[in-house]
Amino acid sequence: MRFPIRLTSFLILLLGCAASQAQTDVLRGYPGKPMRMIIPFAAGGGNDVVGRVVAGKLAQTFGQPVIAENRPGNNGFIGAKLAVDAAPDGYTILMGPSGPISISPAIFEKMPYSPLKDLAPVTMIGSYPLILVVSSSLPARNVAELVQYAKARPTQVNYGSTAATFQLTSELFNLKTGTHFEHIPYKSSSDFTTAAMTGEITIAFADPPPAIGLIKSGKIRGLAVTSATRHPFWPDVPTMAEAGVPDMVVTIFMGLFLPAATPRPIVQRLRDEVAKGIAEPDARERLNALGLALSASQPDQFAKFIAEDIARWTAVARAANIKGE
Repeated sequence: MRFPIRLTSFLILLLGCAASQAQTDVLRGYPGKPMRMIIPFAAGGGNDVVGRVVAGKLAQTFGQPVIAENRPGNNGFIGAKLAVDAAPDGYTILMGPSGPISISPAIFEKMPYSPLKDLAPVTMIGSYPLILVVSSSLPARNVAELVQYAKARPTQVNYGSTAATFQLTSELFNLKTGTHFEHIPYKSSSDFTTAAMTGEITIAFADPPPAIGLIKSGKIRGLAVTSATRHPFWPDVPTMAEAGVPDMVVTIFMGLFLPAATPRPIVQRLRDEVAKGIAEPDARERLNALGLALSASQPDQFAKFIAEDIARWTAVARAANIKGE
């Protein structure tokens, strides 16, 4: 049956009004109680610091407490699964970094959740490279000397890791340099960066937040960054390619997620408020000071990026024959 043009226009308008009313109904009274942000790693690491900055901004915007909860363990799976299993009402937010979202699926055959099916991407907050660090007391002053040092002590060298992000990067370094740094698990990147400082471990591929102060104070030495170009914080530190390890560009993201069945109006509202919050001068300054290049992607853009990132890391893991422990 064909409707007259005027009737068709009226029906379209009516449907639009109904959709708008439905969105208003979903958002009415939200948020009306305290919210929680699950951070799947221990306090002190980059994810924790960024998560608490964003939680503080959301609390200001919504007029409700946003309680940051550190739930570390099992490569970030414990915290992520808590978020997946939470009520899809917008009151439980996951601070999700690359590790448990797009890198773990590349190396673990079994996971307690599917990042693509069980989580609703809200927005990417930002991204950063990793920096290869060693204790300032280690005799190796560049990557070539580090490789030589490690090959002379194949059973005595190791690296720290909290999740697939750091493990895969470190194992990729092993593969490309012919070294055999052994994996030592930690609860946070702050913990293993400190362990590198004390000499408890030989190397760490650290995220910028816990490394910035230690490098500045001279307690650890940065040997190379995993970005395609030099990092503005450390202009004297070469890229991995410049240091003699080509094809090792690693960029890590941080983003927010909600349980998959969360109504889209809530997802969009949260995204929009986060975008406003991290654009404010005080938040932007704090996050940039952590080495984070800020972003505020739309939910669909973020979902597409994650799917592509999983595919990219899966190809890397297969080529390097790297599997999660």
